[in-house]
Formats: sequence, structure tokens, C-alpha cells
Amino acid sequence: MRKRLIWMAPAAIVGIVVFTTIGGEVVKLLWNWLAPALLGLPQITFWQAFGLLALCRILFGGFGFGGGGHRSNSRGMRGRMAERCKPMTPEERERIREGLNDRSRQTAPLDSNPSD
Repeated sequence: MRKRLIWMAPAAIVGIVVFTTIGGEVVKLLWNWLAPALLGLPQITFWQAFGLLALCRILFGGFGFGGGGHRSNSRGMRGRMAERCKPMTPEERERIREGLNDRSRQTAPLDSNPSD
């Protein structure tokens, strides 16, 4: 068990270096293939591509710790509503559904003029 742990850290470091190198190179190749031709932008170096990859990861993807960032422990609207409706009787649930349907019908069409 101890021998296995000794090799795990260097293997993880090598894996991280390999995957970040591949990711940076893929971003560089895609950018240099598409951006100059489509948008007239200049070509970028590997380090610029690596920075762009890191920036996009920070802004849009997080770092993968905790299983998905802000969505990891979210039950969503359906889960919360189902939990709230559990103790209700079927008549109460139906009354709520009808109320929600009535509200959705009260919206004005997009092309209508609002009254002043």
C-alpha cells in the first residue's frame, strides 16, 4: 500500500502536466485555425492559449472540486416543489395547479400594446 502511494503523487503530477499541455496545444491549434480566418484575429502562442484555457475554466467551468460547483447540492425547483406538496391533500394540489395556470393565462402577448 505504501509503495503504491509513493508512485501516485509523481504520476498525478505527470498526468496534470500532460493534460494541460495537450489542452493548451488543442486550444492554440483551434484558435490559430479558426480565429484568423473567421474573425481576422491574430494567431496566439502556446502560453496565450494556456491562459485562455485557464480563464475559460475559471469563468465557465470551475475546477471540478466538489462535483460540479454551484450545481452539486441543488435539488432544483421540481424537487423543492415536490417536497412542499407532499403533506398537501389532492384537492390542495389541484387548487395550486389551477392558480398557476390562471396566472400564466394572464400574461399579455408580446406584440400587444400595454395600457398606460
